[in-house]
Amino acid sequence: MFRQMFEEKYMRFPEGKAKAATFSYDDGVKSDLRLLKIFAKYGVKATFNLNSLLFDCENWHGRMNEKETFNAFSGGAHEIALHGARHIFLNKVPLPEAINEVVQNRLYLENKFGRIVRGMAYAYNGYSDEIVSALKSLGVTYARTTEPSYSFAIPADWLRLKPTCHHADPQLGELLNTFLTASPADDFKQREPWLLYIWGHSYEFDDNDNWNVIENVCSNLAKRKDEIWFATNGEIYDYVLAYNNLVYSLDGEMVFNPAHFPVFIEIRGKVYEIPAGSSVLFGK
Repeated sequence: MFRQMFEEKYMRFPEGKAKAATFSYDDGVKSDLRLLKIFAKYGVKATFNLNSLLFDCENWHGRMNEKETFNAFSGGAHEIALHGARHIFLNKVPLPEAINEVVQNRLYLENKFGRIVRGMAYAYNGYSDEIVSALKSLGVTYARTTEPSYSFAIPADWLRLKPTCHHADPQLGELLNTFLTASPADDFKQREPWLLYIWGHSYEFDDNDNWNVIENVCSNLAKRKDEIWFATNGEIYDYVLAYNNLVYSLDGEMVFNPAHFPVFIEIRGKVYEIPAGSSVLFGK
């Protein structure tokens, strides 16, 4: 029987899709309400990174009060994540104070929303190796920086998570066009999945009077919804973790999925669904 030279296994997202898109928006401001309507209109998903001691700061980019914040994000359509209790530079205060900033933020969000909160975005991009080590002990599984990767690669360092780019980055148009018109399948040897990760602050659309930017991004992505998995940051993290935890037989021809949801994999040009708690024999 002919065997292809390349036996590499490639992660595929739900339904066998090779692309995923996610968004990350900070601070919990009133303009998030308009952004939420746009996301709902096009079926995309996002993570909103919230502070917990700034509800009385409406004059700071129009932050929502506590009730408004809860009403906006309690539905569960999108993920909520940490952004520090007071939106401070974690790397510019003593470590115990930085830890308390994260702990208080997480305790509040989990108790208020009744969800486990494990994700984060660094306020002011303030982080260090010391902060990263502390986050691990606090149960934070991923933390987004503001440093663009300008790529669609799946993150390798989730606690120094680099987004593809900011929504106002001059390269966004070119990146979006490539993401929409090209595919990992175009390269026979390098077929790793793609992730488009866009971040920002929704008040920037008000400040610059350019809501058309995010409307255009979402509408174009929605046109390719059959090819793209729309997920929150946390859902992306959980899926990649599940893929990495697949268990293979010694000869690589059988795989077991210990996760509680199905995982998809491509090998030899064929996509397989590995059901939760089940084993699959390739070629069968």
